[in-house]
Amino acid sequence: MGSVVAHVSFELPKELIDRISALAHKTGKSKTHFMQEAISLHIEDLEDLYEADQVMRDLRTGKSCLHSLEDVEKELGLDG
Repeated sequence: MGSVVAHVSFELPKELIDRISALAHKTGKSKTHFMQEAISLHIEDLEDLYEADQVMRDLRTGKSCLHSLEDVEKELGLDG
């Protein structure tokens, strides 16, 4: 069973479209293939970046805090 596909429409700078078109022409693959591949390869990095940014904001505002390994070991009775 294939995956469900949704259609999207967005604008890209002409330079990117030209590069994608050239790559598609050279390889015989579709422009859609390369746009999907580019998004798939980088979405996890973007998700990680935004999650890290949220953690830093939470630390700065006091919503979260850090604990040293030493403190955690002490709290768990593993210090000795």
